[in-house]
Amino acid sequence: MAEVKLAAQVRTEFGKGAARRTRRANLVPAVVYGHGAAPVHVNLPGHELMMALKTANVLIGLEIDGKDALVIPKAVQRNPLKGHIEHVDLLTVKRGEKVNVEIAVHVEGDLAPGGNLLEYVQNTLLVEAEATHIPESVTVSVAGLDAGASVLAKDIPLPKGSVLAGDEDAIVLQVVAAQAEEPAAEGAEAEGAEA
Repeated sequence: MAEVKLAAQVRTEFGKGAARRTRRANLVPAVVYGHGAAPVHVNLPGHELMMALKTANVLIGLEIDGKDALVIPKAVQRNPLKGHIEHVDLLTVKRGEKVNVEIAVHVEGDLAPGGNLLEYVQNTLLVEAEATHIPESVTVSVAGLDAGASVLAKDIPLPKGSVLAGDEDAIVLQVVAAQAEEPAAEGAEAEGAEA
């Protein structure tokens, strides 16, 4: 995964009014924490941050007052109506350090014929990976699976260098038979028309 470079400005103003002024200047308030260090409050460029966060678990290289910090997004708060980023929590990581992250589960292949439906029980999988080599997603083949079949977390092949961090017996995907609606009885339709 490529590293995205962003320049951060240390934030000295706090509170709702200061955050609004920051957002009007097309900046996003953020907090950088981790490794037992005191949290650092910063402002990040809004557009560049939005583009970086389009990649899940992106590795961001921050320059804060001449010092470099390697971070990954831990929590992103968005405006519920407009969708723009309001605040970001960033976790400091080191090269070679292992981190627990959730990665997306994608499927490929066709289910067995017969009107089967695929149900996602979990859309993501919790894995432990090196901070500089976090996989974007995992792909699972569901080719030929029939109703009643399920895919457990331990059955999903993980990219090299990643290990499962969650419950290995958790169901991630399951195949269910399509439910057909039974036609209403003719007698019931006649009673409904009279009423």
